[in-house]
Amino acid sequence: MSAKNLIKDIQPKSETLRLIQKYVLNKYTITIALFLVWMVFFDKTSFLVINELNGEIGKYEEQLQYYKTEYEKNDAFYKKLMNNKSEKEKYARENYFMKKPNEEIFILVADSTHIAKNK
Repeated sequence: MSAKNLIKDIQPKSETLRLIQKYVLNKYTITIALFLVWMVFFDKTSFLVINELNGEIGKYEEQLQYYKTEYEKNDAFYKKLMNNKSEKEKYARENYFMKKPNEEIFILVADSTHIAKNK
């Protein structure tokens, strides 16, 4: 066999194989493909990690909104409580069982075993 015959045997038989060999198996194409795979899956700032972090940010933003509304509600209650003496007295009596002098308080507690038997 001569050198020309060897070169003909090594060369691709069809046009598509030649195009694949020319463009797809090019060192730059392989390098770019490996780089993209690395950036999407393996890098610490990969697409998957960034997507997960964005999900956590959304969760924390929802918590922040919840705490803001709770703060506003509690702040309004505090202002109402501090500006109105009768509200303050009512709150102290209901939550801390405070009483006026010469006054008795009766705390009624339902017996849970008796309630459960009647159901």
